[in-house]
Amino acid sequence: MDLPVVVVGAGPSGLAAAAELLARGLTPLVLERGGQAGAAVAQWHHVRLFSRWSELVAPAARELLAGHGWTAPDPEGYPTGAEWAARYLLPLADALGAHVRFGAEVVGVARRGRDRVVDAGRETEPLTVHVRTAAGEERITARAVVDASGTWGSPNPLGGDGLPAVGEAANADRIVYRVPDLSAEADRYRGKHVVVAGSGHSALTALVALTSLPDTRITWLLRRGAVGAVFGGGDADQLPARGALGKRARAAVEAGQVTVVTGFRTHAVEPGLTLVSDEGARVADVDEVVVLTGFRPDLSWLSEVRLDLDATLQAPVALAPLIDPNVHSCGTVYPHGVKELSHPEPGFYLAGMKSYGRAPTFLALTGYEQVRSIAAAIAGDHAAAERVELVLPETGVCGGAGLFDVAEEQTSGCCGAPAGPQPLSLTAP
Repeated sequence: MDLPVVVVGAGPSGLAAAAELLARGLTPLVLERGGQAGAAVAQWHHVRLFSRWSELVAPAARELLAGHGWTAPDPEGYPTGAEWAARYLLPLADALGAHVRFGAEVVGVARRGRDRVVDAGRETEPLTVHVRTAAGEERITARAVVDASGTWGSPNPLGGDGLPAVGEAANADRIVYRVPDLSAEADRYRGKHVVVAGSGHSALTALVALTSLPDTRITWLLRRGAVGAVFGGGDADQLPARGALGKRARAAVEAGQVTVVTGFRTHAVEPGLTLVSDEGARVADVDEVVVLTGFRPDLSWLSEVRLDLDATLQAPVALAPLIDPNVHSCGTVYPHGVKELSHPEPGFYLAGMKSYGRAPTFLALTGYEQVRSIAAAIAGDHAAAERVELVLPETGVCGGAGLFDVAEEQTSGCCGAPAGPQPLSLTAP
């Protein structure tokens, strides 16, 4: 029987996996709980990516789309999330046709007739995918499963110990976990005291956007002890838009538009709104809090498959040393594939953002290389699966961020030759 390869999630990596599998003569079945392709991307539709179109279209997807009359966008352009979905993800799902099902939530994966404990038959029995739809429950027998469901639905909390701060849930109406869409909700933030918590690119994007609002007071909370290399590599970043974002955020701080508070690990959110650190420091008279502290994988529905996950990052154990943020920036991560993404459960793979566990700064290019390698392995082409067909753009930052680093700022390209400054217009969301 020709069993399908089930792909969980119709996001960029999941749809690319389907295109790769189809190109190899396999039968993909993409299950997406949302109502459209790129459902998570649609929720940050207003944010402009710092990757070009040339870095956002998977090679196998491009070939598939070419046969359906698709007009490729300008490869040098920088789309918003909305444009990425409308001009690429939605047409790709249409091209895949019946291989993609929406409104299908995967609630479990298991080995047919065997729970996690049973050894016998794990190599020969297929996987079963437990699905919930509007019509009820369903079981799908699968040759292999690629979990590309991402991490968007599991943002990290404000609390500095990885759990919600005391009072965080009680003040949920004044706390958001996404970059604000100022085209629709500027009044919520205009003229207010807004706290942004986080040190990644989403936090920088939010800071730059909020500085466009008049009379808005912005406080930036960093858990680390110093700003360090948080602004990135600037002109040395081989993704120019990413470097330009960091430069704009730095300029806002230096101009006094943003107040930076370092070494602040939130312990409590008191009525008022006042944020209290675990050392007793206080940020008072807060109106709104924007929490952009990263994401984590939802592993709850994978309890019956045998995963080999790193104890720190919750990423595949062979991948974790390559992506540890204490050591690497995303430009120093080595390309990887099925070898690093395999688990003790035969035929099961994590791919895309979810494969990084709690590690930050994932590039679409990385996901596309992952699923190319996985699809080759499932098809039995082990030589192709083991090849490395990707070179990642350097960040211009040497090594990783560390947890609470006090490293000096990087002002030149030490990870690669400096990428010359390029004129860009990064529209604030």
